[in-house]
Formats: sequence, C-alpha cells, structure tokens
Amino acid sequence: METIEDMSMHDETAVEPTAPCEGGTGPAGGRSGKPGAVLFYSKFDDPVEWGAVLKSELPDLDFRVYPDVGDADEIRTVLAWQPPPGFFEPYRNLTLVVNLGAGIDSLAGRADLPDVPISRLSDSGMIALMRSYVLFSVIRYARNIPDFEAAMRVKEWRYIHPTPLHRIKVGVMGLGHLGAAVASSLAQAGFDVRGWDQAKKAIPGVNCHSGAELASFLSDVEILVNMLPLTPSTRGMIGREVFEAVPRGAKFVNASRGLIVDEPALVEALRTGQIGAATLDVFWTEPLPAEHPFWAMENVLITPHLASITVPEAAARDVAESIRRVAAGQGPLHLTEPQRGY
Repeated sequence: METIEDMSMHDETAVEPTAPCEGGTGPAGGRSGKPGAVLFYSKFDDPVEWGAVLKSELPDLDFRVYPDVGDADEIRTVLAWQPPPGFFEPYRNLTLVVNLGAGIDSLAGRADLPDVPISRLSDSGMIALMRSYVLFSVIRYARNIPDFEAAMRVKEWRYIHPTPLHRIKVGVMGLGHLGAAVASSLAQAGFDVRGWDQAKKAIPGVNCHSGAELASFLSDVEILVNMLPLTPSTRGMIGREVFEAVPRGAKFVNASRGLIVDEPALVEALRTGQIGAATLDVFWTEPLPAEHPFWAMENVLITPHLASITVPEAAARDVAESIRRVAAGQGPLHLTEPQRGY
C-alpha cells in the first residue's frame, strides 16, 4: 500500500504546447491546408449543436456524425467523448482527436488510436460550471445546510452559529486548469484555501503545496476537494491513508473521476465518522448500482456525473482553430500528453 509520501510523487502537471504536428504526412494528411472531414461521436453531447457552432467558424466544414461515417479515409479529425474499443481503427488518415471534455482517460493507452495529437477542451463554460458545482458543495458544508435539512425533516428549529468563511480550511488536490480555477474561486469567496499538486504552482490567494508536502497539506483540511486527473498513477490514490490524514469529521467532494478514490475505504471512513460527509459526482461504476452502500448513507450526496459539461458555443472557436492549425502542419491548442494521462 502506498504511503502519503509515495503518493506525493504522482505528476499532475498539464501542458499547453503548440509544437508542429508530425501526423498526416501522407497524401491525405493534414499538411495540405485542407481540414478534411470531421467525425463526431458522443452519447451525451448534441451533434446538431456542435455541427452548427463549428460551421459558424468553418463554413465549408464537412461535419459527420457517427455512425454515418461515409468514406472513412476522408476523416481527418474526430471529436469524441468515451468512444468504444476499436473505434479509431477505420480512420487511416486521422490527424487530430479532440476530446469533448477535460479528462482524456478514455483515450490514453488505446491500441486502436494512432499517434496523432489529442486536444482537450478548455472552454469558459466548462470552467464556470465546475466552479459552480464545487462552490455549491463547499458552501453547503460551510453553512451547515445538511444539518438544517435533517432538522427540517423532524420539524426542529435548530440554530448553528455560522463560522466565518476565512476560518474554514478548504484543500484542493490537483491544480490543473480546472483545479486552479476551482481553488481561485474558493479563495475569492473568502475561504482559507490551500492546494496540492506534484508541480509547484502559484495561485493568488491559495497556499500552494507540492510534491512531498502532501501530508502537511492534508493535516488541517476541513473540506477536501478532488480535482486530480485520472492517470495510472492517480488511480486509487485517495484512499485510507488520505482519509486518515485529514482531521476527523472532514468533508469530501469528488468532482473529478471515480477511480481516483478507493470507494471501500471511503465507505468505511464515512461509516466511522472519520469523513463526516461526502458529495460525490463520479464513481467506479456509472450509473451507480442500486445496491451500492452510498445510496443508503445519509451523509452522502450523489449527483450523476454532471459537475461540468462542455458548452459548444464557448468551445467552438478553439476547436476550429485547432483544426486549422493541424491542417497547416502545426500543433493544436490545449495539446495533451496521453502517456501521462492528461
């Protein structure tokens, strides 16, 4: 089992390189200056809306929606969210994949995906939604709302004296583009915010920890927020040792990925009171099975993986620019490093 010191060696640093792209050098590749056809795949996002906003940026765009692929050799760009195994095998002339979200865990390490750039989304709408979800979750605990909800069910007028926000210590694990935005918003709201990331970060109003400082970061956190990316090294990272490292009764918010958290360890921590309550948006299995113990726990709030979504009208300009850049032999915006998982 990993210790807190072992966990501190995980790397969550995101990058934004725009180096020249090496993909698409064949006769149908991306160096011709023509973007080729774009294929859209998602069970959750609206292809009609995406097609409309992208064509407002690229009027001549050949936009196709899976499974109406047409000639697979004409596909240069894929916009996808959680494509099934083997999805990319037919697309021999692929030059760019745009992930319809921030986390690329469903694209990393795939045997069917050729070595082409993978771009993530980083739109203002997605960031605003994530900020609102975490602010809601943290404020709900800071202002004792679960206690008032319980009192209302038994018709009890229960007064709990409010704690000034600057006295409430909130910790954010993972300070990538979404984590940093969340930490900044919490600080602006008046909380005493500290953040942890493997790499050194500087965020105004946030006491940033890094690397081997994980244990000291956790030691006085009253509300812990998970914003880590899911990578092979962060899978299961938040478990018994993390829950035991925070003060007894601390609250936990997971708005990132379910597999980062050891669910049995969290269930036990919630049952014993080591973790006082949890707000959970993501899980090992989704939809969450009816027999899962989380459903029966009064100190758990469950939401169905909706902390943040992509907002097409906010993201379309960046996606269109990435398509243009790759067609011109350059790197896309918001380039990821699949070997690192983000």
